[in-house]
Amino acid sequence: MTDEAEDAARHKAKMEKRKAVQDAEVAGKTLEKGLLIVNTGPGKGKSTAAFGLILRALGHGWRIGVVQFIKGAWSTGERKALEAFGDQVSWHSMGEGFTWETQDKARDIAAATRAFGKAKELMADESIRLLVLDELNIALRYDYLPLAEVVAVLQARRPALHIVVTGRNAKPELIEAADLVTEMTLVKHHFAAGVKAQEGIEF
Repeated sequence: MTDEAEDAARHKAKMEKRKAVQDAEVAGKTLEKGLLIVNTGPGKGKSTAAFGLILRALGHGWRIGVVQFIKGAWSTGERKALEAFGDQVSWHSMGEGFTWETQDKARDIAAATRAFGKAKELMADESIRLLVLDELNIALRYDYLPLAEVVAVLQARRPALHIVVTGRNAKPELIEAADLVTEMTLVKHHFAAGVKAQEGIEF
């Protein structure tokens, strides 16, 4: 047997063992439930990942809800693209900009309260299977909403409803309640080199 054939045989045997392990692990997972997913951390891509999940769900014909807690009525690429799905996506940008822009805590609290009211309304809509609460972590970080109440509402979601919460500095209580938590780490960012926010990349 040639060296190349031996290498191929070793690789095949290794992959067969790996497949057996993977198949056994997958077969052992039998639960199906709506997940509470948290995308957090200092790195870029938290909301972007949530919008990617929206695209996947739309491909399966799901109806989607989006509530943006901080971002206002910005003209973003994702919003424009998802408008093409019509009523299949219920989109609500209810923030008034980041806290350093408004500089008015009472106004920020009022906006966050309205946004959470909309979120609860969408949670009660049984036609919605995936709900993205974009930048909710920011509203919780600045105490615009009562943390215990928010966590309790998210935990009491319908059994089949998937919810994604995005934003930096996720509270430990939310992390504890979540089924899946991904932390985006910052390795390198183009802002540090003076590159501005660009259409199609940041918005």
